[in-house]
Amino acid sequence: MNINIKQSTPSPTGFKARRRVKMLPVSLMAGGLIASVMTMQTASAATLSESAVQQYASRMQQAANSKNISQVSNLVSDDALISMSRKGKTTSLDKSAYLKLLQDSWAKTDNYRYDISINNIVVSGDQAKADVRTVETWRENGKNTTLTTNSRATLTAGNGNALLLRAVSQVSID
Repeated sequence: MNINIKQSTPSPTGFKARRRVKMLPVSLMAGGLIASVMTMQTASAATLSESAVQQYASRMQQAANSKNISQVSNLVSDDALISMSRKGKTTSLDKSAYLKLLQDSWAKTDNYRYDISINNIVVSGDQAKADVRTVETWRENGKNTTLTTNSRATLTAGNGNALLLRAVSQVSID
């Protein structure tokens, strides 16, 4: 069904001209609206679960203990930003700087061990915020070292897993 509207409008010369405005059929307008709504629904992001966050911790622990930088890389978002503070000094690392720091540390240590625990998980859609505690121990130049990191982290859904997106961390070394 087409709808025609006849409208008289004054012309610059003062004569009235007739203009026809043609509207789309109502069925096409409704169909377009339905298609738009369906597109918005299918474009929504994947949701994250508390279980996925705990699986992240398990995968990260396994990857770090095996010193597998590729597996660790798969658990960190390409957009990651990690802020680490120790004794009043703060350093911010992107994904590549974080991975390089791990590789450099692993290369010069023996008996490396990584433990992670995650608590206070709050999931909202495709992201989760959580308290993360990591304890890393190693032997370097005959000396045992323990590095403890307490972080408030944001994880995001990606690649079918939870990925580290942001972390604000306090570091202590014994």
